[in-house]
This record gives sequence, structure tokens and C-alpha cells, in this order.
Amino acid sequence: MNNPTYSFRGRPIVSQHAGLTITRVGAYLGAEITGMDLRKPISDEMRSAVEEALVENELIIFRNQDISSQNLMDFGRRFGELTVHPFAPRDENVSVLIKFRNDGTNPPFRTDVWHSDETFRKEPPKATVLVAKEVPAIGGDTMFASMSAAFDGLSDRMQHFISGLEAIHDFKPFRELFDDSEEDRKNVMRWERLYPPAVHPVVRVHPVTGRKVLFVNPQFTVAIKNMDERESRSLLDILFQQAQIPEYQFRHHWTPHTLVMWDNRSTQHYAVNDYFPQRRYMERVTIKGEPVNGVECADPETVRKAIRRTTGRPPDKRGKPKAPITPETAKV
Repeated sequence: MNNPTYSFRGRPIVSQHAGLTITRVGAYLGAEITGMDLRKPISDEMRSAVEEALVENELIIFRNQDISSQNLMDFGRRFGELTVHPFAPRDENVSVLIKFRNDGTNPPFRTDVWHSDETFRKEPPKATVLVAKEVPAIGGDTMFASMSAAFDGLSDRMQHFISGLEAIHDFKPFRELFDDSEEDRKNVMRWERLYPPAVHPVVRVHPVTGRKVLFVNPQFTVAIKNMDERESRSLLDILFQQAQIPEYQFRHHWTPHTLVMWDNRSTQHYAVNDYFPQRRYMERVTIKGEPVNGVECADPETVRKAIRRTTGRPPDKRGKPKAPITPETAKV
């Protein structure tokens, strides 16, 4: 029987801090936290424990949190300044509160694409908090991918090649919200002045853990800077596929009053659009981030080895298969 306390990566599956119990639920990302009522103010010690769990697990889950919109905003503000998404469906009275009300008359808009939130900004969000108010009877899951594990999974040669490269990010999916009228063309030009294309490192260094993170996504990343268009497209296609590797993913099934917080600096997510026309109502706040720092060039001596090849894999007990000796193989 598997040991219930420790995982193959050597980190404890269950830990306790500041009265909270933190239980890992995924190999590379994901942990559930119990012992906290988000309707009440949280202490500084609890806040530190939550932030530490977020950084370590990249995705944290709180269940049975029947909270108000104000509770959600109060919780988010404990981790930084809340920001306003320029294109999301905001609350009429509170601009930092996003309300996703999707049903047969209002299908979700471009959330079924792997992405990190708002990387078209010069300073993309630090983290995002999303709470489920109403969920469909079937479907509506959200998938997450650890982009630190995705970077680790690249070959040493690829890690070295992409370290120091920069990518261009644009608010391209939201351009579909505008038509070709003169008024909309002017409107788009005003948005472009507010949010000109952002340039970020392809390999980001997490500001807390120091881990290297693959920081490109198919929703907002449009090109590799200073690279031929064909080369850029080919390289991005390869890098985008890293989020699709199941080993680096965690699939979250929503239930009412579940709150999820993810580290936008080290994850991507994909909202599975399989519930239409059922109703799904979520509320979200986004926490302000910082400039994205990368690496100028990978040091071959310190490039992290691919996790799949070097970490936690026990020796194969089958031994090495021996080729049969035939007149042809005997000459070898």
C-alpha cells in the first residue's frame, strides 16, 4: 500500500500551519486548504500560510465557502492590490469584481484556450481568485497546468536555447469584440495606446521561489521577438504543447461555494466549455503583479534536469533486455 504521508517528490502530502491543514491533491500542482472560514477576517499568520501554500503548490482550493462578493474582495486584498480587467464583464458598481454569468443566452467568451491571465499587460497579475456560485450539473471543469514543471520537462538543450529569448504578447482575443466600423477602429486604437504589445521573457524567474517558468501562452503570445515569423511560429507551437502534457495538469471539478486561487506567475488554465447551454455563475478578483524578470542565458551547469527523466522514478526491476545471439549479432 502506498505511504499516505509522503509523495514520490519527497514533499509531505499533508502539512499543518497556522491552524490550517494543507493537503496536496496533484503531483505537480494543487492543494486543498481546510480550517479557514473566508467570511471572517484572516490573521497575518494565516495569510502568510496561505501565500506560502500558493507559491509552493501554485493552485490552492477552499471548499464550502458560502461567501459574499465583499468577502471575496476582502480576501483578495489581503494578498495585494486588486486590478480591473479592461475587457471582462465587470460589476456595474465595483470595477474590480468580475462576474461570469454564462448560460444559453450568454456563452463563455474565449476561455477555452490555455493561458495565463492578462499577459498582454506590462505587469501581468500575481494571482487570481475565482469562486463558484452556480455550477452546471455536468461539465464546466477548469484545467490547470504547472508551467514550472513544463519548463523542467523540456530537454536541457531546449531550456538553454529559449533562455534569454523574449516574446510579444497582445490582447488579440478581445479584438473580436469590435467590428470594422470607423468608430470601433478608433476605439481599438485607443485600447492599443493603453495596452501596447508587451514583451516578456520566454523563461520567467518566479520572484519568490526562483524557479524557472515557461511564460508563453496561445491566447496572448503572438511571436518571438527578433525571430523569423516561420521560426517563431514553429517554436511557439512546440512550447504551447507543454501545457497539454497530462502529467503537468490538474483538473478541478467545481462544486458550489468552492474558491480557487492560482499563482498566475507559474500556471496556465483552460476553462472547459462543455456545459453550454447550462448555467454557470462565477465571481473573480485579480491581484496586481510585478514586472516579469527572466534569465539572460541558461547556465549549463545549473539548468534543471527534466523531471520526468531524473526525479522520483525508481530503478526498472526488469533489468536490461539482452539481444539474442545470432550469427549477425555475434559479430558485434
